[in-house]
Amino acid sequence: MGPQLRAPALLLGLLAPALALAAPPGAPLSPEWSVPLFLGLMGLTVVERLVEVVVSLRNAAWSFARGGVEHGRGHYPAMVVLHTAALFAGPAEVLLLDRPFHPVLGWALIGACLALQGLRWWCITTLGPRWNTRVIIVPGLSPVTTGPYRFLKHPNYVVVVLEGLALPLVHGAWLTALGFTLLNALLLRVRLQTEDAALATLPPPRSSL
Repeated sequence: MGPQLRAPALLLGLLAPALALAAPPGAPLSPEWSVPLFLGLMGLTVVERLVEVVVSLRNAAWSFARGGVEHGRGHYPAMVVLHTAALFAGPAEVLLLDRPFHPVLGWALIGACLALQGLRWWCITTLGPRWNTRVIIVPGLSPVTTGPYRFLKHPNYVVVVLEGLALPLVHGAWLTALGFTLLNALLLRVRLQTEDAALATLPPPRSSL
């Protein structure tokens, strides 16, 4: 596993003890610790996204060097804007609108976010150099059907949808969760149509028998 792939795992490993220190047993559930905790979680998410960008650029170079063709270039800038805006809208909503932290829901959603990061990086490592934030198809390579792709056709987008709800709701930023979910649904419809059409140009997966 390269350094780009080890970084998210390291961040997630550091987060767990940080959460325990931030709210030890009997600690008051007040904004004095819950808001910094949420901002720290969002900060780590931003770092993780930057790691994704590095991996994506490296993988794009790999694909283009092998004759890769990009599809759906028109909708990609809108996706970047939406996903970036969501990372900052959640903290802004919490700070400006004084959203509360509900411990049972908040801790459960933090756990869900960590699990979703695991699924996201399972997708990334399964696809290897073929993973990308853009739709780049290398002619002649069959679709991947191992790892999480044995069970779902687009597991990474399941992560995107669920995380778009879970992450802002950790600290009650329901407007961000709702807004992202609605706008992402519109973009995801275009994205899935584009990706499915691109994958249809590839040879069928090889039989495992």
